[in-house]
Amino acid sequence: MRTSDWRLLRVLKDRAARRCLAAVVVSGFGTSALWLACGVWVKDLTGSDGMAALCLLAMWAPSLAGPLLGTLADRVRRRPLLVGADLLLAAVLPVLFLVDSPGRVWLLYVVLLVYGATGVVHDAARSALAAGAVDAALLGDFNGLRTTVTEGMKLLAPLAGAGLYAACGGAYVALLDAVTFALSAVLYALLDVREDRPVPSADSWGGRTAEGARHLWAHPRLRPLVLAGGATMLCAGLNGALVYAVVDALGRAPAYAGALYALQGAGSVVAGLLSGAGLRRLGGRRFAACGIALTAVAVALRAVPSAPVALVCSAAIGAGLPCALVAVFTAVQRETPGPLAGRVAATAGTLVFVPNVVGLAVGAALVEAVDLRLLLALLGLGLLLTAGVTGSEVRERRAHRREVGVRGQP
Repeated sequence: MRTSDWRLLRVLKDRAARRCLAAVVVSGFGTSALWLACGVWVKDLTGSDGMAALCLLAMWAPSLAGPLLGTLADRVRRRPLLVGADLLLAAVLPVLFLVDSPGRVWLLYVVLLVYGATGVVHDAARSALAAGAVDAALLGDFNGLRTTVTEGMKLLAPLAGAGLYAACGGAYVALLDAVTFALSAVLYALLDVREDRPVPSADSWGGRTAEGARHLWAHPRLRPLVLAGGATMLCAGLNGALVYAVVDALGRAPAYAGALYALQGAGSVVAGLLSGAGLRRLGGRRFAACGIALTAVAVALRAVPSAPVALVCSAAIGAGLPCALVAVFTAVQRETPGPLAGRVAATAGTLVFVPNVVGLAVGAALVEAVDLRLLLALLGLGLLLTAGVTGSEVRERRAHRREVGVRGQP
């Protein structure tokens, strides 16, 4: 058995890591099911594509306040916070049984805003808790497995959500999601993790948030990785907005996008399993750079009007993107002191994932105005440049010298 296999088994044998992963599986299943159902639900009630698209915006909007929301994860103990966040969502989601007419769709948006804000706090607390509960040597493998189970849920849960919606309606999909959050709360409550009570601080909420942002920006290894992650996800958003144009160029029906998404998810599942070994062999910067470079080539080759090429490219994009994300968030966990872990993780999440939403919006505007092949070529070039800068050994040595210089100061 290879060393990487042993590492994955060690993660699965670790009780804390196993329960964290189980919580990700059950809550991720409900989230993925609800994500698809909400848009269809609003479309059915209102007949408006724009109002249906607002569901995604409502869930993502709280990410803009990620640094502020993530500070909560450093003010209280993380395990009780995770339990409370899950129970809050389990209690709020059944409110959606009241959404039975176009006039009550606003309730759905309010619940989704609460959902998104709670998710930001939840992700920050989970990242910080995992950094303290999981062996530092296994964090890359843990994050890779988390990617694998998350992407696996994205392949299965939307189908289940769509089936339940068709049979029973959107409120029952919300009820399913509430049940998964209740189960997740139980799993976090059973975690045997010892946490010290956070030290009270006289700093304002904004001051504590700024402290996390300063740590991230001043750190010679975290800053370039997070900026590379944001640039990569910006391009990924632009690329995602072009998927139906790619399908049209292949002469296929819009439903063919489902096959492309499925292969992209399969690529991400495989990449998650291999991420721990890749991080150990290459280091964070070079591992991220390899993933970004693979994505760059695959995005550019999407310009070739061939269905087999498009399928291979989708799998390659799915394999490449998680490399950058796992490298970023593993580095954040390893390089951040425990008291700062929540707000730094949330700040990194904002800087990495908000550009993806921006990219989707910009791509939607450009796809009708610019030639598809030119757009794909430019995106591939942008990603390739990002990969080159990220993996530059000269930059890495300079960053290391700056860090040593800072540590050596009296």
